[in-house]
Amino acid sequence: MSGFALVAMGIALAVAIFLLLQTRDKMREAGRAEFIRTYQWPPGLLDKLAEKHPRFQRKETALVSQGLRQFFMAYLKGGRRYVAMPSQVADDLWHEFILYTRDYNAFCKQAFGQFLHHTPAVALAPEKRESNAGLRRIWWQCCKEEGINAKNPSRLPLLFALDSKLKIPNGFVYHSNCERLRRGGDATAHCGGDFSSSSVDGGTSGFGDGDGNVTASADSGGGDSSSDSGGGGCGGGCGGGGGD
Repeated sequence: MSGFALVAMGIALAVAIFLLLQTRDKMREAGRAEFIRTYQWPPGLLDKLAEKHPRFQRKETALVSQGLRQFFMAYLKGGRRYVAMPSQVADDLWHEFILYTRDYNAFCKQAFGQFLHHTPAVALAPEKRESNAGLRRIWWQCCKEEGINAKNPSRLPLLFALDSKLKIPNGFVYHSNCERLRRGGDATAHCGGDFSSSSVDGGTSGFGDGDGNVTASADSGGGDSSSDSGGGGCGGGCGGGGGD
């Protein structure tokens, strides 16, 4: 066999292996996504949320649980990179879930191949670029899931609408379009349209980056891309990779 034929055979083998690994990874990700969509919450978990929010009925707890699923799905679809939680009430449920230690550990292993650390709920804010990157990443993925234009949204994805919809005290209230509010003098309004703009913090880190990418460390037990959170010194609003 000629040297040229050996080289051609080697290239064909390499391509076949690459395609096989790519197919395997896609199938694995599809399996993880289906697991998140159909996961049965531990018995009593939604009751714990109702204890924290006594006016909640089953309809409200089910809606919050749907929002938390959306958060987990966005984390998976974003390549398991650093994320931040935009909803106080979904954060409440997430925190209760973490207290079911064995269930949460097993969930993370099956859903992500690694442990997802708790990140406190935060809102898009000036000079908080670390948390804003995580919020922009979640915003992008949630909009993509619901078919919303992430740059010019006509409505909010569920996770960003929850606190307002359920009238959560001290919750994070977002608006799809803040133009009218700001014309009225409300400079503090959190706006979905701001996620694609650098006017908030001078950058757009996290907006659409890593879309659908599976990092090599994700299935080898690596961390939650803590370097993406910008390290320490980001203050109480950072929300990056901390404990409970």
